[in-house]
Amino acid sequence: MQQLIDFRSDTVTRPSAAMLQTMFNAKVGDDVFGEDPSVNELENMTAEMFGMESGLFCPSGTMTNQIAIKVHTQPGDEVICDKMSHIYQYEGGGIAFNSLCSSKLIDGNKGRITAEQVKLAINPTDIHKPESKLVSLENTVNRGGGSCYDYADIQQIKKVCLQNNLKYHLDGARLFNALVAKNETPKQYGEIFDSISICLSKGLGTPLGSVLIGKKEFIKKARRVRKVFGGGMRQAGFMAAAGIFALQNNIERLATDHLHAQQIAAALKNKDFVGEILPVETNIIICEIKGKYTAKEFSEKMKEQNILFFAISPTQIRMVLHLDIAKEMVEATVRAINKL
Repeated sequence: MQQLIDFRSDTVTRPSAAMLQTMFNAKVGDDVFGEDPSVNELENMTAEMFGMESGLFCPSGTMTNQIAIKVHTQPGDEVICDKMSHIYQYEGGGIAFNSLCSSKLIDGNKGRITAEQVKLAINPTDIHKPESKLVSLENTVNRGGGSCYDYADIQQIKKVCLQNNLKYHLDGARLFNALVAKNETPKQYGEIFDSISICLSKGLGTPLGSVLIGKKEFIKKARRVRKVFGGGMRQAGFMAAAGIFALQNNIERLATDHLHAQQIAAALKNKDFVGEILPVETNIIICEIKGKYTAKEFSEKMKEQNILFFAISPTQIRMVLHLDIAKEMVEATVRAINKL
């Protein structure tokens, strides 16, 4: 039977033998008491990497994003973000449910918004309208095909935030993909944002976990919100050790995922049933399927070859590259596409 090739998400990765050994050897304690040395090391390592003051380890990126929104806002405030943002599309209505805030949605370019759009989205001082309090970006943008912001655009949005007393959050679920693709540094982002959510379980390949980073006072409040959300963990050091390993070993190799994505996109481009392919900047391919296949039919056809990915709409499919996809799997995928 042909080996399963799973492009459904970069969340499907499994720990390598070396990561598992690191987890097995982890020093642990009770993290709610602040006594887990591996969790403390991960939080400090991540904060220092970005030049920020403090960090908070959480089970998921959804939790780190939702905690950040809760700390930055009060009930009745408004969050400004792109209409395709993960915090709006894929976090269960958490902005409204957890923080009692509304969302001002911007129609950006592949999920990326501009300073001018943010400026126009800010509500005037008017008792009839919610107060604009937070701007949230996503980098890379999942629904934008792994699109990356230009750092200059992030800086321009920061100026608008400072001029209008707005907090600035980054959903950095795949931030390291952007850093590698754009040859940028973590500290550039730590200088700009009030808070950043760093996911460890996507391209970096850990079993679970994200780290929220920011100023000490922000993280102190965030720790209380994590407890209220049910996110307090005990001997979480086994998972934190995986995060430490990932930050030390799995960042530079993201360039391989980006190359693999470009190779598969090149094969897709040659097929008459493939329409628009969003620019492949990182590890995500989103393309239009037309003609003799629907998106679902194409995904089912590839599934027959043990190649898995999602139809994300009636006309689009998404494929995500990750560290469990070897060169041979990419070559097999290209051959399967070429035969159709």
